[in-house]
Amino acid sequence: MGNRAGRTDFEWVYTDQPHTQRRKEMLAKYPALKALMRPDPRLKWTVLGLVLAQLLACRLARDLPWRWLLFWAYAFGGCINHALTLAIHDISHNAAFGSGRAGHNRWLAVFANLPVGLPYAASFKKYHVDHHRYLGGHGLDVDVPTRLEGWLFCTPARKLLWLLLQPFFYSLRPLCVHPKAVTRMEVLNALVQLAADAALFTLWGLKPVVYLLASSLLGLGLHPISGHFVAEHYMFVKGHETYSYYGPLNWITFNAGYHVEHHDFPSIPGCNLPLVRKIAPEYYDHLPQHHSWVKVLWDFVLKDSLGPYARVKRVCRLAEDGL
Repeated sequence: MGNRAGRTDFEWVYTDQPHTQRRKEMLAKYPALKALMRPDPRLKWTVLGLVLAQLLACRLARDLPWRWLLFWAYAFGGCINHALTLAIHDISHNAAFGSGRAGHNRWLAVFANLPVGLPYAASFKKYHVDHHRYLGGHGLDVDVPTRLEGWLFCTPARKLLWLLLQPFFYSLRPLCVHPKAVTRMEVLNALVQLAADAALFTLWGLKPVVYLLASSLLGLGLHPISGHFVAEHYMFVKGHETYSYYGPLNWITFNAGYHVEHHDFPSIPGCNLPLVRKIAPEYYDHLPQHHSWVKVLWDFVLKDSLGPYARVKRVCRLAEDGL
């Protein structure tokens, strides 16, 4: 259990990401895919239901002993808040109202952010664009761990700690790898979130606020649903940098498991991603896939070949220019 991970560097490649060319080929072969690039009319109502569920849980949490509060934050609140972060992911692609009403999408993301306890929706959108445009791009894609993470979290025990602290790494990594100027929407996101947290504290006291924060930290850390963080892009099979998962956890994660399909078509909302595979199965059936996010976490911790360094990285022209 104390052995260091086998990798000592990222998997550097000098080719463009595969999804752009695949998208062109698939659209030429299957024009019907364009019809799937439409807003999801149910997304806003699902978000409303999840936010209200957490509001009810906050009301109940104020009477819970601390040990039970943390238990329910992990078992229930962690699932809800993780689902809301994946709703925010879909909304960042304008999946709720379409690109013609970008403002509506931004404010829905801010609303979905409320149970998370800390403001992040506006910042996520700002950086997530680069993740799709420069997949694995050195100095641009902040989804890729830093060299410090790869060097430090290299044993099973340390990798377990790294998984536990995922919310902190995802929050702080952009500031180290590719800092950007704070936008007006980020300021508004923070003000709305602080006002909501203050109102919750004033109405029901400290426990509901702790419940929401614990739901986010526990649900985005060492949690079964968090397997998607590792499953999506960590190199389980050499040469493959994006993977899909078609199991039941997609039901509560807006089909986040259909990740190859998502990178092929970022403008198709999660509800329609299974149809992409149905229309063009020959593009997906031969690819390696994951069958369990829990198994992904287990393998990530115990296999020497896996760790923060098990990512494909590429040097992008923009990165070379120092931007």
